[in-house]
Amino acid sequence: MENRVTDLLKIKYPVIQGGMVWCSGWRLASAVSNNGGLGLLGAGSMTPELLREHITKCREATNLPFGVNIPLIYQEIDGINRIIVEEGVKIVFSSAGNPKTWTKYFKDNGITVVHVVSSSKFAKKAEDAGVDAIVVEGFEAGGHNGREETGSFALIPQVRKAVSLPLIAAGGIGTGEGILAAMSLGADGVQMGTRFALSEESSASEKFKRLCTTLNEGDTLLSLKKLSPTRLIKNELFDNIKKLEDNGANADELLDFLGRGRTRIGMFEGDLVNGELEIGQISSLIREIEPVETIMKKIISEFNSSLKKLKSTNEW
Repeated sequence: MENRVTDLLKIKYPVIQGGMVWCSGWRLASAVSNNGGLGLLGAGSMTPELLREHITKCREATNLPFGVNIPLIYQEIDGINRIIVEEGVKIVFSSAGNPKTWTKYFKDNGITVVHVVSSSKFAKKAEDAGVDAIVVEGFEAGGHNGREETGSFALIPQVRKAVSLPLIAAGGIGTGEGILAAMSLGADGVQMGTRFALSEESSASEKFKRLCTTLNEGDTLLSLKKLSPTRLIKNELFDNIKKLEDNGANADELLDFLGRGRTRIGMFEGDLVNGELEIGQISSLIREIEPVETIMKKIISEFNSSLKKLKSTNEW
């Protein structure tokens, strides 16, 4: 398949692996790239020097394109971005911040820039900032979400009308059928986080992965809306957060309760009680932890089968 996303990123399939904290190390990123997609290193859970190590190892594991995902509000953003340029990374996906802050810097250093948004309003701002493509993420996604709480199927066509750039859909997409649906609504490609977070190559805790394969509809909900809306698995931490929010806790009180490192101890270290467990709604469809190669083959087969079936359907 060739389209604007594959041409821009120089990949075989328009499938991007989300750059998730505590999941997206060099093993996962290189595996996705080696199987025709675009792997992303998740810099949000790395120090600058650890990111340099992962870039080096990823480059040793694949000779195909890969990139780095950076949350622009990250406290070590200056060091992270310096490493990206020094190491000659060619693709950056930015999120959680104003794209005007760093886009020119990246572009001046020959880097392709893709920015993640959750609304048409922010999509237009990203286009004005000079990014090369946009990821539009519905609130089905795991982790941090937009405050608008708009679902992917409502969001994709609206953003498609608002901007002319290549459009990558994210949030609630984990199958070939989902890819076809997103493209039918105007997307040129997709970004999948949860599906790859629950792969063998993901650096997330095995306990966390296994828990995610048991989830049903409704087992993840948006939380922490006074801070930054975040989709979490319902566990003891989630319940305690809800009690605080129901009792009127303000942002400072919530921050004080959370402390530091909640995602690390949950997703990376496997504390399923006290950890912050971020995963998307599509997890309720995933029942196996499989290697990336198997996942990619499945979604491509599903896409082609669904497309063939759709083409054979009689017109209304």
